[in-house]
Amino acid sequence: MTDAALERLAALVGAHLMDSERRLVSAESCTGGWIGKTVTDIGGSSSWYLGGVVSYSNTLKQSLLGVLPSTLAAHGAVSEAAAREMAIGALETLGGQIAVAVTGIAGPGGAQPGKPVGTVWFGWAWYQAGEIETRVAMELFDGDREAVRRQTVARSLGEVLRIDSP
Repeated sequence: MTDAALERLAALVGAHLMDSERRLVSAESCTGGWIGKTVTDIGGSSSWYLGGVVSYSNTLKQSLLGVLPSTLAAHGAVSEAAAREMAIGALETLGGQIAVAVTGIAGPGGAQPGKPVGTVWFGWAWYQAGEIETRVAMELFDGDREAVRRQTVARSLGEVLRIDSP
């Protein structure tokens, strides 16, 4: 996934959000703000991207995004439950109509039993008929740290294109 390909994807996301009159927010851990950087590389992105939180630590996941301590204790930060809570927390805290959240192990270290390097959990949350809907997914990406992070940005934004308009 090249910079040019990420830029094209971000432009498509922006057009999609503009057409549906919605705004995006992000909650990032393993990407360290790369989703926000990618979308703000697009001129006019302030019309459809409100901003995001880089919550690398569990403490910030809890205080800024409302991830429950019990979730982190039971499942860890790299989990379906944490990704879902991060997405919902971003939507509720930052505003907007669609949120994307990512949490994973980009490497080269950090692998845990059952969670090898390249494991990334994604969460998306959006308003549908006044209610919050969510979707989560897990990917196991190949490659070095940069490759895992690039693929994570692409997957996170690509799914925003599949979220139906309200």
